[in-house]
Amino acid sequence: MKIFLTGATGFVGAHVARALEGQGAQLRLLVRTSSRMEHLQSLHAEMVTGDLREAQALRPALEGCDALVHVAADYRLWVRDPEAMYAANVYGTRELLRVAAEAGVRRVVYTSSVATMGFRTDGTIVDESSPVTLMDMIGHYKRSKFLAEQEAINAARKGMHVVILNPTTPIGAEDAKPTPTGRIVVDFLRRKFPAYMDTGLNLVDVSAVAAAHGSALTVGRSGERYILGGENLTLKQILDRMAAMTGLPSPTARVPHAVAMGFAYFDEWVNGRWLGREPRATVEAVRMGKKKMFASSAKAEQELGYRALPVDAALRAAIDWFRAQGYAPNA
Repeated sequence: MKIFLTGATGFVGAHVARALEGQGAQLRLLVRTSSRMEHLQSLHAEMVTGDLREAQALRPALEGCDALVHVAADYRLWVRDPEAMYAANVYGTRELLRVAAEAGVRRVVYTSSVATMGFRTDGTIVDESSPVTLMDMIGHYKRSKFLAEQEAINAARKGMHVVILNPTTPIGAEDAKPTPTGRIVVDFLRRKFPAYMDTGLNLVDVSAVAAAHGSALTVGRSGERYILGGENLTLKQILDRMAAMTGLPSPTARVPHAVAMGFAYFDEWVNGRWLGREPRATVEAVRMGKKKMFASSAKAEQELGYRALPVDAALRAAIDWFRAQGYAPNA
């Protein structure tokens, strides 16, 4: 199977690329002129330089491909220009799907996010059927992913075979940017995590997420969403696990949401608007923190053969990789 893959230079996308090649796929990868390519050096893949915001120009690269796996996304919790995020995540997805259909691509896997689910503050475990609307989306990233997911669903309704995957919070090695989740690990290793908020995440091994893309291509039902998760953990539980693995102290002080919100407003004003740097804490992240993002992967397990694995090995891999690459000290 020949697959056109976007996002292969990112954290999840690089793992997806290796998983698909390991499953026998021929890969054609979309890269940008500014992309970091070190994670792709071991792949026997064709590289195509382009941009999601110019999807029409990608038609020649899509022709002859059996499938499209669209992993690329603008994943930031703070942006100076939100329109750039919508251009990549929403309009780019819509146009890429249109061009893929015109090029005769038969199957599509769109990598969305668990952020599009309807989470609550009481820690209720949600699934794909939990009620949710655009009004439930906090911040531009979540709104843009929700709207992009609607584009994928609409394409399926029009007859295109589109399967939607919703990874929870991937963790593992080679998170080079790093992602917001990777920053939690790095900050902990640097001893810059003096306190914690009462929030929760579903952590998932990035390799499990990557492997599920091949299953989604072959057995996923068109128009359906599949949560790919691992373990539901509070932030305090995650920090305690890292403490046990490293011997570093886990914070014992819990920060009230009101205090965290005040700091986030201050940090956005000083770093984001005055100094032009990405804030360490954002208002949107604190608002999201009021909800525990606990989710169930039962549907993916039943229909895709997915297995939700314990995340300790992936968390350890992330710690070891960040230390080896100099993101954090070894002790």
